[in-house]
Amino acid sequence: MAKKSAIQKNQKRDRLAKKFASKRARLKAMAKDESLSQEERFNARLKLAELPRNSSPTRVRLRCGLSGRPRGNYRKFKLSRIALRDLASTGQIPGMVKSSW
Repeated sequence: MAKKSAIQKNQKRDRLAKKFASKRARLKAMAKDESLSQEERFNARLKLAELPRNSSPTRVRLRCGLSGRPRGNYRKFKLSRIALRDLASTGQIPGMVKSSW
């Protein structure tokens, strides 16, 4: 089980990323727009830099939904490999069986 503070911090980052997503996308589009003047593009970059760092979606870490484990996660299930194996072996994930050959 991961530290509760690490899980909470990641959830806060996720909330911030969703909150500032539209503003960040608009400023990024302005910064890339060749039709705008160089001053306007530069000002858009400055405004983008003023946004909170944790509002960037790249700072959100994929964590297991059950244990909070930060590594070895499957995006499709949002579970770590360990939690996925436990659920699959108890038959709680439909259609998933342990491989044997």
